[in-house]
Amino acid sequence: MSHPQDIEITDLFIIGGGINGCGIARDAAGRGLSVALAEMNDLASATSSASTKLFHGGLRYLEYFEFRLVREALIEREVLLKAMPHISWPMRFVLPYHRDMRFESDTPTSKLLGLFMPWMKGRRPAWLIRLGLFLYDHLGGRKILPGTATLELAGAPEGAPLQERFAKAYEYSDCWVEDSRLVVLNARDAAARGARIMTRTKVLSAQFEDGLWRIKTRNSENGEQATHHARMLVNAGGPWVGDIIHSTVHSSSREGIRLVRGSHIVTRRLYDHDKCYFFQGTDGRIIFAIPYENDFTLIGTTDADHPDAAQKPECTPQEQDYLLNFANQYFKRQLTRDDIVWTYSGVRPLYNDGASSATAATRDYTLKVDTSSGGPLLNIFGGKITTYRRLAESALEKIGAQIPVAKGPWTAGVPLPGGDFPVDGVAALTSELRARYPFLTDFWARRLVRAYGTEAAVMLGDAQSAADLGRDFGATLTEKEIAWLMAREFARTAEDVVWRRNKLGLRLGEEQIAVLDGWMAQCRYSASSAAE
Repeated sequence: MSHPQDIEITDLFIIGGGINGCGIARDAAGRGLSVALAEMNDLASATSSASTKLFHGGLRYLEYFEFRLVREALIEREVLLKAMPHISWPMRFVLPYHRDMRFESDTPTSKLLGLFMPWMKGRRPAWLIRLGLFLYDHLGGRKILPGTATLELAGAPEGAPLQERFAKAYEYSDCWVEDSRLVVLNARDAAARGARIMTRTKVLSAQFEDGLWRIKTRNSENGEQATHHARMLVNAGGPWVGDIIHSTVHSSSREGIRLVRGSHIVTRRLYDHDKCYFFQGTDGRIIFAIPYENDFTLIGTTDADHPDAAQKPECTPQEQDYLLNFANQYFKRQLTRDDIVWTYSGVRPLYNDGASSATAATRDYTLKVDTSSGGPLLNIFGGKITTYRRLAESALEKIGAQIPVAKGPWTAGVPLPGGDFPVDGVAALTSELRARYPFLTDFWARRLVRAYGTEAAVMLGDAQSAADLGRDFGATLTEKEIAWLMAREFARTAEDVVWRRNKLGLRLGEEQIAVLDGWMAQCRYSASSAAE
């Protein structure tokens, strides 16, 4: 079918700048496809910046017999660690044991035990936890991460913050990840490979006509509207995936989505070691307590059905109390709402598999090609941050069945920007940075390495002193870094910077953040004036 010579045709148009959209954009661009991505807000502005920040297999998913999902996630942890050692690192998880621990009542495992061992009355026996950890150690073929160990808590640092009734614990490995930085680095790599990344760009409509998708967008900053043409459309809208199916594309697809809210609280640092806790509740649920940003502890998450994607998720007072009460069953020091310094909440867009509870709904991803509107549309449901790269590969298989894709999978082991150094190389890289830039404090140098890896030195350039980095906005945030984030990492506002590109919002006051926002607005105005 012939088209006017002056229209630009893109192979793939992706709606949504969360981890799935940006992961698919990177993979597709690296295979030679022309790619455009539209995100209505900032990158990772919804679910992908509100995770529990873990690359993990999902130990509790074993109770739901989700073996394929767990195995894929366990294998993937080490693939990802090697590609991004600056924003992801191994952690040890301490699982204190007490005989009162219980299953959630509707897991397949609890139903089986209830049938064959009714005298357990829903308790989670120690042998079952050991079996789960054995599977966790061996399903994914570990090479980097150490296996499970048993801990005697009396006199151990791990036992110090816990109540005396916990005498024994199991310790296993999983990994931390800076979730919103992961999204941005995928977007940057996609752009470096030719993808067009458009933030603050809302898709108004998408219609298939004359053999192409015709997509209308509006830029929320300047109101400009544009029309794009693409051979295939990818709906990676996260919580809005259902709205896009029905209201934007007007598809007749009946695929359902279940919105599940996960909320977290952050307190001042609650203990002195660098390990995480995996706590099991009397209701069968689990939460994590995780060392966070050096001086804080992150506690989460809840699982609650969320009625409407348009309703901004917030950690409700009831959820705050639930997490505090849960943690108080374990820690000696009893926490109150006065201990909370920040909360955040995100909505997981899970595939609706008809599960009875939000906790039981599958975390596996489901990819569905829909042609009911005339052209190929790939809808992305669910997924975990750990399996985003595998999800992207699966998406490219589906895409390849609809439009030509010349190259095969390539992303395994290819580092993200700044990640081209050894898994255990952060300390050495930090020392090198401090030697080259003696004015950096240890906190500052480590923060830059954790954010930018080998690119930290590129960003600092030939600076001889802190003054060479321009204005100081507080908490080691300088004009030089902000300029880098605006030019290379799609940052537009102070919120983008202090809550998504880093977490310095925990250390900056409201007034400091307002000053930064004003400065960035002036930069944007100057840039747009110069462009006219």
